[in-house]
Amino acid sequence: MTVYLVIGVPRLGDQRHHVRLKADLEADVHKVTCDLDHLDACIRLFDPAADTRAVKRHATKHRAKKGQMRRFVLDRLKEATGPTTSRDIAEAWVADCGLNADDGTLVIIGKRLGACLTALQRGGVVVGEGFSTRN
Repeated sequence: MTVYLVIGVPRLGDQRHHVRLKADLEADVHKVTCDLDHLDACIRLFDPAADTRAVKRHATKHRAKKGQMRRFVLDRLKEATGPTTSRDIAEAWVADCGLNADDGTLVIIGKRLGACLTALQRGGVVVGEGFSTRN
């Protein structure tokens, strides 16, 4: 038996609920922002030289345009003379984009490369040759 869902215009009660939910979420965002400001002040109490602005989100910081990661990975694999690790490609990406090559950045880029390589492997474009024993 096939079940179909009919989507129509929301009722007025549903709209009120969404408006109330949006207001609640905005209040939560304001509360969390205030809490973070208080944490920054506490950190500065114990370490006046601490730069709390240096802590940033990395997930959106290193965003690539659609298809850019895939093209980069395929170009690196075409240029390779032998099997290439995802760490090698991540280091090449970081160097090519001029990013800070710390461990956190390499982990994030490595996860994105892993997802890209998995998609390429499922599509039959690349073949996995096992795991590297290199750290």
